[in-house]
Amino acid sequence: MTYYDQAKQILDNADLIYSADQIQHTIDRLAQKINNELLNTPQPVIVLPVMNGGLVLSGQLITRLNFPVEIDYLHATRYRDKTSGSELQWKAKPQQSLKNRTLLVVDDIFDEGHTLQAVLDFCESENAEKVYSAVLVEKVHPRPKANIKSDFIGMKVEDRYVFGFGMDYKGYHRNLNAIYAVNEN
Repeated sequence: MTYYDQAKQILDNADLIYSADQIQHTIDRLAQKINNELLNTPQPVIVLPVMNGGLVLSGQLITRLNFPVEIDYLHATRYRDKTSGSELQWKAKPQQSLKNRTLLVVDDIFDEGHTLQAVLDFCESENAEKVYSAVLVEKVHPRPKANIKSDFIGMKVEDRYVFGFGMDYKGYHRNLNAIYAVNEN
């Protein structure tokens, strides 16, 4: 079976979890909360999308922020186009100095939090003044999570493999404007 056939089959059998309209309303609410918190920051906030998953949310969220921002990025991954995580791999670190700056790290999903924890630890090791994090989705499950919480959470999903709107299934379907769950049947 080709990747195209597999991608089509997964999507055709998937369950819609959040529609495009629901996601857009969620991003509006996220932006409002972030604006309320960061509006009076004395210098531009550096927005750091976590590639690749945080790209889609970041692109839409940034346009709703009402304060000056600078944009950089970082690329840290545990999944490498697979459906389960392994050791964290850094592919790219921010190019700008983070020292004494306010940061907004943006990612697609908070599952167990290990990737976000490593990213936040890195930002703090670079002497950032304040580090905030925003995620579109937090997964609700009984497994142990990292000892952190995201500052801004868009929506929650049950413990299923979800994809779309930045989240992938084996490297594809990040481009979907809705969120789906793999049908395990």
